[in-house]
Amino acid sequence: MAIATAQAKPLSAGKLKLLIVDDSNIIRRKIERELKIDRLQVVATASNGRLAVDAFKKEPCDVVTMDITMPEMDGIACVEKLVALKSDVLILIISALSDKATAIEALKRGANGFLCKPFTDRQLTDAIDELLRGAS
Repeated sequence: MAIATAQAKPLSAGKLKLLIVDDSNIIRRKIERELKIDRLQVVATASNGRLAVDAFKKEPCDVVTMDITMPEMDGIACVEKLVALKSDVLILIISALSDKATAIEALKRGANGFLCKPFTDRQLTDAIDELLRGAS
């Protein structure tokens, strides 16, 4: 289930840079392997929010998939930092924490959508498609 918001921002033409953030290597690889959107190019992955911010500073991305529960810096804090660095970044929260309060908090902090774990490759692609459609 994806939750879209009205915070969508315009995107530039061409390939979009994707950063995948999750403390599970299995989930990072699943997202990288199963995401079927030609416009996206994975430029970095990170296992926690601190590493995600570091990677984002080196290579600012257009789209980010973000877990919530991670060591060192959680996804909510990371969303705030990424949005502060690049206000038009599109962030899809992908989390097993499926309660409405978590989703609303993430959206308040700057995320643009929410997808619950576990997810199928189709649900992932649909959620990212919805995010990109809302921004174009």
